[in-house]
Amino acid sequence: MNKTKNTWLSIFPSNILALFVSIIFFFGISIKESDALPHDWVAVPKTAYGEQLWDKKSIKRNKDGSVRVLSKFIPKTHSEITQDIIYTMEINCFEKAFRDVSVSTDELNTRLNNFADWRDPNGDQLILGVIGQVCRVED
Repeated sequence: MNKTKNTWLSIFPSNILALFVSIIFFFGISIKESDALPHDWVAVPKTAYGEQLWDKKSIKRNKDGSVRVLSKFIPKTHSEITQDIIYTMEINCFEKAFRDVSVSTDELNTRLNNFADWRDPNGDQLILGVIGQVCRVED
């Protein structure tokens, strides 16, 4: 009886450890897959500087009436300095103004700055294209 008890006690910790590792692995994959949800990128007309896309699936209406959307700038030429840039933009459709609340080259490593200043697009055709298209999207 004592030998059976010792065998059970030696198997139990390794089974618990295997179960724990399996749970962590399962949830790790689930979290990674949820971060990789597909985008529905919509392009605005290209310019000499590159192209701008916005994600139709990311549109959210804020309480103040502005619109939050994920956007991506793809420069015409790529180098270590010029890479694709991912923005989380807020757009004020009534004033045709915007603010970048997050700017990153990697979707997973972004920090939001909800206190960014509203800016005028100042003739930037890529930003004006995003504002025009996003503001026409119905809920």
